[in-house]
Amino acid sequence: MINITFPDGAVKQYEDGITSMQIAQSISAGLARNILASKVNGEVWDLSRPIHKDASIHFLKWDDAEGKSTFWHSSAHLMAEAVESLFPGTKFWVGPPVDNGFYYDMDLGGQTITESDLDKLEQKMKQLAKQNNPYIRKEIPKNEAVSYFEKKGDEYKLDLLRGLEDGHITFYTQGNFTDLCRGPHIPSTGFIKGIKLTSIAGAYWKGDEKNKMLTRIYGVTFPNQKELDEHLAMLEEAKKRDHRKLGKELGIYTIDEEVGPGLPLWMPNGTIIIEELEKLAKKTEEDAGYKRVVTPHIAKESLYLTSGHLPYYKDSMYPPMELDGVKYYLKAMNCPHHHKIFAAEQHSYKDLPLRLAEYGTCYRYEQSGELFGLMRVRCLHMNDAHIYCSRDQFAQEFKAVNDLYLKYFKIFGIEKYVMRLSLHDPAKLGQKYINEPELWKETEEMVRKVMMEAKIPFVEIKDEAAFYGPKIDVQIWSAIGREFTLATNQVDFAQGKRFHLTFTNQNNEPETPLIIHRAPLGTHERFIGFLLEHYAGKFPVWLSPVQVKILPISDKFLDYSKSILHKLKNSDIRTEVDERSEKIGRKIRDAELMKVPYMVVVGEKEMNEEKVAVRRHGKGDEGSFPVDEFISRIRKEIEEKI
Repeated sequence: MINITFPDGAVKQYEDGITSMQIAQSISAGLARNILASKVNGEVWDLSRPIHKDASIHFLKWDDAEGKSTFWHSSAHLMAEAVESLFPGTKFWVGPPVDNGFYYDMDLGGQTITESDLDKLEQKMKQLAKQNNPYIRKEIPKNEAVSYFEKKGDEYKLDLLRGLEDGHITFYTQGNFTDLCRGPHIPSTGFIKGIKLTSIAGAYWKGDEKNKMLTRIYGVTFPNQKELDEHLAMLEEAKKRDHRKLGKELGIYTIDEEVGPGLPLWMPNGTIIIEELEKLAKKTEEDAGYKRVVTPHIAKESLYLTSGHLPYYKDSMYPPMELDGVKYYLKAMNCPHHHKIFAAEQHSYKDLPLRLAEYGTCYRYEQSGELFGLMRVRCLHMNDAHIYCSRDQFAQEFKAVNDLYLKYFKIFGIEKYVMRLSLHDPAKLGQKYINEPELWKETEEMVRKVMMEAKIPFVEIKDEAAFYGPKIDVQIWSAIGREFTLATNQVDFAQGKRFHLTFTNQNNEPETPLIIHRAPLGTHERFIGFLLEHYAGKFPVWLSPVQVKILPISDKFLDYSKSILHKLKNSDIRTEVDERSEKIGRKIRDAELMKVPYMVVVGEKEMNEEKVAVRRHGKGDEGSFPVDEFISRIRKEIEEKI
C-alpha cells in the first residue's frame, strides 16, 4: 500500500500502482470527468500513469494554468495528426503550449500550407477529436527511439534525441500519430471541442537564421465552443485596444528609430497622463509619510559592485562609459542611490521608518526581440521607493504597501488581481541568489505571515525572488481579461549590510535596517500601456489629456467659446476649442475619435442663454447647462476620480 496526501492535508492509502484517474474515480465520478492531469509530488503527470510510492496529489482542471498547458500541448499533437493526415510526409520539430494556445513547427517537404488550408485542418482536427482516442504513454530504450526515427528519415526528432540522456525515452500515441514527447497529456482527444487555427508563420529551425525555414501553425482550443467563441471575441476586442495602435491615434507616445528602439518619446497628451499619475502618487505618498528624493542617471561601476547588482544584471545594463579611467553605468535601478542617501546621515530608531520615494528614470538594455510598445522598453520611469525599518516595524510597513496597491486598484477599476509571493530556490544559492540560507527562510516567513494575517489572497512561486530577498509580484487583469505584471513589493535583507547602513536602536547599539523596495504603479511605460488597453483609450475625466472640447457651430460663436475656455481653464479643467471651419457633425465625430470625455456645443441659443449643450463621449447629448453648473460637475468627477 502507498500513502496519498491530498491538498487539504488528508492522507489515504491505496494499492501500489494506482493511477491518478482511479484515485479521482474513488472520490467521485464528477471529479473524474472534469480533470485533465494531476500533480504528483509537484510534477504534472498523465492521469493514467501508475503511482508506485507515497506521494502528494493535486488534480488539475481547465481553470488551472497547468491544466490549460496540458490541454494545449495535447491539442498540438492533435493538430500534428491532422497535418500528417492531409499532408503526408510532414516532419515535425517541436509543438509546445504557449500563453494563449499552442503551435507546432514542421517541415512540409516541399508542400505548402496556406491560410485557406486552415479551415480544412480545423475540420480534420474536429473529426479526429470526436474519435476520443486516448493519449498513450510508452517508455522505450533510447536506441529503439533512434531506430524508429531513422526508419522514418526524420532528422528533426533524431536531433532532439541526440540531446537526451541514454535510458528510457517517452513516446505518445493518439490515433495514428506517434511523437517523441516528455508529456504529460490529457486522457483523450474527446476533451477537445472548440478548435481554431489562428495563423501561419515561418520559423527557422532552432531559431537560427542559418538553418532551414520551417512552417509554424498557431492554434487555440477549448473544452467547449462557447468558451472558444468568447475567447475569439476577446481577441478582436484586444486588437481594438492594442496600446500601440491607441497610443499613436491618441497622440500619447511615439518611438523613432533615430532616437532608438525601446526609447519612447512622450507626446503632449502622454505627458499630461504622466503628470497626473505622478500627482496622484506624490499626494498619496506624502499622506503616507514618504520623503521625496532625486538621484542622477549615471553612477560609477563601484556603486553597482557594492550593491551586488552588477554580477546579476550586467546583461540587462547598457555598456559602461569610461571617463578619466573610471567606468560609469547608466542607472538600471534606483536602489543603491537611495541607500547612499540613507547613509549620508546618522539615524536613530526614532527616525524610522524612513520612506524615500522617487519617480526615477532607469535604463535597461532589453533584447531587441523582447521590445514591445510600452510594455518592454529600454528607458523607464519607475514609481520607486525604499522603506528603511526595524524588524518590529516590518509587518506594518509591508502591509501598508499592500494596502496602497488595493487603493490604486479601486481608483483604476482593477477588479481581478493576484499577489505572487516569489521565493528563492535553495539549489541556486550563491548563483542566482545571495548565499544567506537562514535570512531567506526568515524573510520569506515574515512576508508569508504578513499576507496571511492581512487576509490578502496570494500564491507562492518558487525561483522567482529578487537576488537579495523574497518579493510580492502583482499580476493584474484588464477590463477584457488580459494579464499584466504591474508592480512589486520586495524585501531586501542584503543591501543594508553591503552599504553598512545602520541606525542606533533603543539599546544605543548599531543595527542594520530591513529594506522594503516597492513600486505600486510600476513604471509609467507599462502602466500607461495597461491603462490604454484597460480603458480602450477612454480615460476617466481626471486622467484624460483633454477633458473638454468646445465645439462652436460657426465662427460667430468663437468669442463666446473662448470665454467658456477661459472659465474652464481657470477651474483647472483641460480644455480646447475646435476653431476649424468644419461642420458641427465633423467636429463631434473627430472629438469622439479622440475619446474626449466631454464635448460642449455652442450656438445661438447657448450664447444667448449663457449655457452649453453637453455631449458625453459614447453617450451623446445630455442636455443644456449653465456654464458654472457644468464646471461644478466636472470638478466633482476630477476630485473624486470617477
